Amino acid sequence: MTKIKEGKWPDPTIVASNVYRLLLDNERVRVFDVKFKPGEKAVMHSHPDHVVFVLGDGKVNLALPDGSSQDVPLKEGQAMWIGAGPHETTNLGSKDVHLVVFELKEGQK
Repeated sequence: MTKIKEGKWPDPTIVASNVYRLLLDNERVRVFDVKFKPGEKAVMHSHPDHVVFVLGDGKVNLALPDGSSQDVPLKEGQAMWIGAGPHETTNLGSKDVHLVVFELKEGQK
């Protein structure tokens, strides 16, 4: 995925607590356990640069504020880099989608 311009979009822990559960938050990273039931949505929210690790096959739609969207097939064991910015995610499949999301915090060495 390409880097998306980041704006003032809400944090997933606030607007997508239906699917995001915070596991770790320190000065370098935030880690989330993310579970979507079929048809469930995480409304528009924003992340810094982040890595997504897929725990089971599925398919989601990523929608951007400009109205564009993309269906993304997910394969168990897959890791994806997603640049900073806002998106909305919907589970398009007939089974749960389970992910681990690693947000990287800026300015750390």
